Amino acid sequence: MESNDLADSISPRILTLRDGRAVTVRSIRPEDKDMLDDAFERLCEEARYSRFFAVVRAVPKDILDPAAPGSRGHVVALVALSEKGSTQLMTGGARYVTDDAGETCEFAVTVADDWQGLGLARQLMETLIGIARARQIRRMDGVVLSTNASMRGLAARLGFKDTPYPDDYALRTISLELDDP
Repeated sequence: MESNDLADSISPRILTLRDGRAVTVRSIRPEDKDMLDDAFERLCEEARYSRFFAVVRAVPKDILDPAAPGSRGHVVALVALSEKGSTQLMTGGARYVTDDAGETCEFAVTVADDWQGLGLARQLMETLIGIARARQIRRMDGVVLSTNASMRGLAARLGFKDTPYPDDYALRTISLELDDP
């Protein structure tokens, strides 16, 4: 298994949101760079900080081509796209990167400010969880800000355990055992 094979057999799927709008979810592609830059520019500073835990002014270079550790490491990176006239608009994204043994993965999810509250983050997370389970990954972990109530609430609704992050009161670890039904 290649460590950075992003397009690896993840078929595009249509998700319907609470307000009836639909988005297409598919693997991220190198040609998505301009759309990704535009989506990043539309994120408020708080959303950027919640995702990266730092003041970030530009899309990190490894977003389109992240590397996973070890020979069994794997990356899944998805984008959610809506139609806006004749163009597509990136409304969200989710990814996971496995550890070097390919048994656990760390996830991240981001939804554009004006697309929050519509169930997109939940559906992106459910998609990631399904892919990880199909690939027999045992556990999914995430690190979130203690103040990120919306992500912590979503994680709780999805069955994640929420525990203190070691030696940093500003962070929490959320974990889901994937071999649990």
